[in-house]
Amino acid sequence: MNPFTYARAAGASDAVQQGGSDGAKYLGGGTNLVDLMRETIERPASLVDVTGFSREIEELPGGGLLIGAGVRNTVLAGHSRVRRGYPVLTRAIVSGASPQIRNMATVGGNILQRTRCAYFYDEAGSRCNKRKPGAGCDAIGGFTRNHAIFGASSSCVAVHPSDMCVALAALDAVVHLRGLGGERRIALADFHLLPGDRPDIETRLEAGELITGIELPPLPGKVRSTYRKVRDRSSYAFALVSVAAVLEIEDGHVRDVRIAFGGVAHKPWRAARAEAVLRGSPAESSAFAMAADAELAAARTLAGNAFKIELARRTMVAVLEDLAGGEIA
Repeated sequence: MNPFTYARAAGASDAVQQGGSDGAKYLGGGTNLVDLMRETIERPASLVDVTGFSREIEELPGGGLLIGAGVRNTVLAGHSRVRRGYPVLTRAIVSGASPQIRNMATVGGNILQRTRCAYFYDEAGSRCNKRKPGAGCDAIGGFTRNHAIFGASSSCVAVHPSDMCVALAALDAVVHLRGLGGERRIALADFHLLPGDRPDIETRLEAGELITGIELPPLPGKVRSTYRKVRDRSSYAFALVSVAAVLEIEDGHVRDVRIAFGGVAHKPWRAARAEAVLRGSPAESSAFAMAADAELAAARTLAGNAFKIELARRTMVAVLEDLAGGEIA
């Protein structure tokens, strides 16, 4: 591990001042960053500890929630308002990592974890454009069972690892940011980037910018939501495919729907084509299947992951059937 300096920020303003220096990284729970530092993949010159603030979950006047970036994943998943009003988020969080990691991981850190695959970690034996831009991508032509079917490029085919972010994308969550230039907001669905020719640039964060919170818009009372994750083992594994869905039905038809996939792209994948097909359609299996087919028509597979198309189709249809049938409250 390379030498670095460490400082605990007194608050958001202090953090931004310290984080704006070259080579600085913000430290939350450290569950991803410290691992990458041990592997010498990340080599920050300084760490700015931001765990002492932004740890509140506040009710907003319009009925939504503002979640501090320093809130631990376990705390968020167990919060009564989240469990009651946003069950998709609770289910997504408890599907991720392990209880020990969830106890340490923060909301801001979860959002900022690196999009990665096994080749990213293999610094000694594999080329990776995320570690060294322009080096090449040994995942392409390699073992690709876990890799992207949407939005990949010739530079990177890795998939975003977060479960929580898939739910946040489906909830139309908004990321609150603070930097030297002031405060701004950006939709979570737009926050992460597709790889293009610079897969090392993963978010729209500006230099020194700090995530201070996540805003959840209010949901209508009749909305149902859930998250389902399909993986190779029952715990501590990234998704092969996951689906977060928010569904509102009126008079037997889909009034509104939001769907996001995990495990299929470099970022949480909002299924806009499927949503467009479903709005106004009968809330029945044939419509769900037609919507899934419309979304998956744009999928592009690699040698080892063609099965993800059918897996994503079946998972999406099953999730919507459960929600439409009222089996998940």
